[in-house]
Amino acid sequence: MSPQLRRGLGAVSLLSIGVATVAPVVGLYSIFSLGMITAGPWWIWPLVISLGCQLLVAVVYAGLARRIPITGGPFQWARRLVGPRYAWFTGVMYLIAVSAALTTVAYLAAPWISHLIFGITVTGPAALLWSAGLLLLGLLINCQGLKFTKTIINIGILCEVLASIALGVVLLLGFQHQSWDVFTWETSQEIVGQQLEMIPAAMTALAVCGWAFVGFDASASVVEEAHGSGTSAAKAIVGATALVGGIVLMVAVAVILATRDLSMLATGQVADPVLDAVTSNLGPLAEKPFLVLVAVTFFACVLSMQTYLGRVYFAVARENVLPAKLRLDEVSSRTAIPVRAISAATVVALCGLLLGFSDDAMGTMIRFGTGGLYIVFTLVAITVVFAQLSGRWESWRIGTRTQERWYSITAWGALLWLGFETINIAWPRPELAAPGAGPMEVWSVVWVFGGIAVIALLVILITRPHERLRELDR
Repeated sequence: MSPQLRRGLGAVSLLSIGVATVAPVVGLYSIFSLGMITAGPWWIWPLVISLGCQLLVAVVYAGLARRIPITGGPFQWARRLVGPRYAWFTGVMYLIAVSAALTTVAYLAAPWISHLIFGITVTGPAALLWSAGLLLLGLLINCQGLKFTKTIINIGILCEVLASIALGVVLLLGFQHQSWDVFTWETSQEIVGQQLEMIPAAMTALAVCGWAFVGFDASASVVEEAHGSGTSAAKAIVGATALVGGIVLMVAVAVILATRDLSMLATGQVADPVLDAVTSNLGPLAEKPFLVLVAVTFFACVLSMQTYLGRVYFAVARENVLPAKLRLDEVSSRTAIPVRAISAATVVALCGLLLGFSDDAMGTMIRFGTGGLYIVFTLVAITVVFAQLSGRWESWRIGTRTQERWYSITAWGALLWLGFETINIAWPRPELAAPGAGPMEVWSVVWVFGGIAVIALLVILITRPHERLRELDR
C-alpha cells in the first residue's frame, strides 16, 4: 500500500494555498519596477493580456484536477494521459521548476523583510543569507503539521487580500495625480523619455508579467489532503487566479495613477514604486504597516510554496521516480507530513540561491523562476491536447459534449499562449539581466533548463527509469 496523506484542508484553506502561492503582493511588487522600465505605464496592457491567457491555463489545470485528483498534479496527469516516459520527464521538470520558483520568492522577499526589521534593504550575499533564513523558518513551521501551517497561511492571505483591496481603493478614490491617458502608448513614451518600439517593449513586458500569475497549480498538488477532492481543487485553481488577477490589476493601476513623478519610476530611480506611492500619499506613518503587510505576504507565499513543493517531491518519490534510499515518500506518523520531502525541497531551493550573488540579479531571478513554471505549463497543455488527439481522453470525459468542446478549445488556446510565452521568457534579453552581465547570465533560462531537459532525456534513454514506476492504479 502506498503512503497516504491525511485529509485536513477545507475549501477555504485550499483556496488560500492557491492565493498565497499566486500572491498578488509577491507577483505585483516583484515586477512593478521592471514593467515601468520596459514600457512605462503602458505595461498595464501586457499585464491584462497575461492574466487573460493565464486564466485559460488555469481552466485547463482545473479540468485535470477535477478528473485526476491525485497529489503530484502534472506528473500524475502525464502518466495517465500520455505514458510513463513523458510522465517521468514531466515530473523531473516540475520538481526543478517549482524549486526555482521557491528560490525566486525567497530571494525577492529578503529586501522587504530586512527593510521592515532593520530599516536596510539587503542585496547580494546578504540577501542570500536572509533568503536562506526564511526558507529554514518555513521548513520548521511546515514540519509542525498541516493545521498549524494552514492557519498561518490563512491569516496571511486574509490580511493580504483585505489590505491590498483597501490600498487600491484608497489610492484610486483619494490620491489620483495622473490622468488616465498615461496608459496610452504615446504618453508612456513621453514619460519614459525615449522612443520605444512597441512590439519589443510589449514582448519584454509580457516576459516580466508572466511572473504575476503563476502558482495556481498549488491547489492541485495538495488535493489528496482536501475535503471534496477534485471539485474543490478545480474551484480553487480558477478562483485563486481570478481573485489575484483582479487585485493585481487594480493595485497596479492605482499605484501608477497615485504617483506624482512617473518618469522617476520609468528610469529606475525609485527602488520600490509601490512603497513610494504609499508613503508619499498616506504619509510616513503608513510605511511600517505597509512593510508588515508585504513581509507577511512574502512569508505566507514561501510557506505555501514549501507546502506544495514538498507534496510534489513526495508524490513523485511515491511512484519510484526518485532514489528509494532518500525515503522521500515517508510520512510522519505524528503529523502526517512528508517531512523528508519538504526538507529535500528546501535544500534544492537553498542551492538555487547561488544564482542571486549579483546585486542586480532580480530580473534574472524572475525570468529563471518564471521560465521553469511555463515549461511545465506547456508540458501539461501538451498532455491534454495529445490525449484528445489520440483518443485517450474519452475515458476521462465528465462534462456534456458542449462543455468538452469548449474545454478542448481552451486547451488549444492555452497551448498556443504557453508555447509563445515560454520562448518569450527564455529569450536572451540583456535589459533584464544585471548591468554588464555576460552571456551565461543572459542565456541562463535556456542553458539551465535546456541542460536539465537534455540530461533527463539521456537518463530516460540510457537507464529507462520509467520502467521502475509503481504499478498504475486509476
